Amino acid sequence: MKSCVYILCNRRKNIVYVGSTSELKKRIYFHKKRLIDGFTKKYNVDVLVYYEELNSVQDALIREKQIKGYRRDKKNLLIQKNNPNWEDLYEKL
Repeated sequence: MKSCVYILCNRRKNIVYVGSTSELKKRIYFHKKRLIDGFTKKYNVDVLVYYEELNSVQDALIREKQIKGYRRDKKNLLIQKNNPNWEDLYEKL
């Protein structure tokens, strides 16, 4: 089963969150509607700025852990390389 790793940020782009899911559009919708308690709800993190598709849930979890281990500047570079204007990619899913 394919799975995705994604990065969300808040409107001011000063907070980022890394997650993974096998249903990207549904998961981002839940973040946007504040249906998931926790970090993203507390800090209004709901702008999808990066995602990548992987071949399995296990691969996605490994990649998620890898990206979570990055320093913030490396996460920013990953986002900017694929989405230079930090646009919300949700509508393009």
